[in-house]
Amino acid sequence: MTKHAFIEAGQRTVLLEQQAIEALHGRIDSHFSAACESLLTCTGRVVVTGMGKSGHIANKIAATLASTGTPAFFMHPGEASHGDLGMLTSNDVVIALSGSGTTNEIITLIPLIKRIGAPLIALTGNPLSTMAQAADIHLNVHVKEEACPLGLAPTSSTTATLVMGDALAVALLEARGFSAEDFAFSHPGGTLGKRLLLKVSDVMQSDFPQVKPETLLSDALMEITQKGLGMTTIIGSDVSLSGIFTDGDLRRALDKRQDIHTTPIAKLMTAHCKTVQADMLAAEALNIMEKNNISALVVTEKNNIPCAVVHIHTLIKSGLA
Repeated sequence: MTKHAFIEAGQRTVLLEQQAIEALHGRIDSHFSAACESLLTCTGRVVVTGMGKSGHIANKIAATLASTGTPAFFMHPGEASHGDLGMLTSNDVVIALSGSGTTNEIITLIPLIKRIGAPLIALTGNPLSTMAQAADIHLNVHVKEEACPLGLAPTSSTTATLVMGDALAVALLEARGFSAEDFAFSHPGGTLGKRLLLKVSDVMQSDFPQVKPETLLSDALMEITQKGLGMTTIIGSDVSLSGIFTDGDLRRALDKRQDIHTTPIAKLMTAHCKTVQADMLAAEALNIMEKNNISALVVTEKNNIPCAVVHIHTLIKSGLA
């Protein structure tokens, strides 16, 4: 194949699969709503099953449901016939995937699923198939054409089925009011978990620089140097936060030729500075820093009383940034 032929084949595949997805839009209807209601009211778990390529898609749909607030697992239909069906209870809901709707391994299970009393939702490409007719709810994932030029390898059909599964998962996520913090509890590892679980209280420094408004700039610089945060807080007589002084403020003071031995810090500080609270997500603090191009934030308590400082270097070391 030539370079052009490779590109043409790839583009044709994308176009055909895009068309398969677009065809699903009109099928998000009352059947889809009924499926969502059945899954939402499920008091057990969602058991997703499929054979071959449909099995791989079923595994992914189960994983997506489980990570977005709907307890779910994948059950191999072949293994189910040899004991794994014992995992199924009447409180569960079964989602069965099959492009043809005639997969023998799944059809064998249908009478047993019915006997157990678990509702059956079928995702097939044939509304007249055995699976579709036997299901309590059928979602049509039919495609006009597979991207495979031989029409054999499941391509467009598996893509359409996966998207229908994602549609179910997202609809359920929204119905449950599933939050970013809920998501974090099932994704505690790596940067994603840190971004969602780490609080400001986990990374803030309680030993932070602080001076009074009348403190001379020269003395304030000594405090900044000792604490090593590149800034200092200015604390008023009522122990509330009056402002902050950063290395940026120092550069501006030097540009104006301010005398560091006679100028009080109150004259040079930034009043009404950005602050955060200890129970905020550290990711929110990082977002404030990035938007305002600052490297540190004062952590305040009730009545604007400073209790700590969170620095971008600490956030980077934590793996957040």
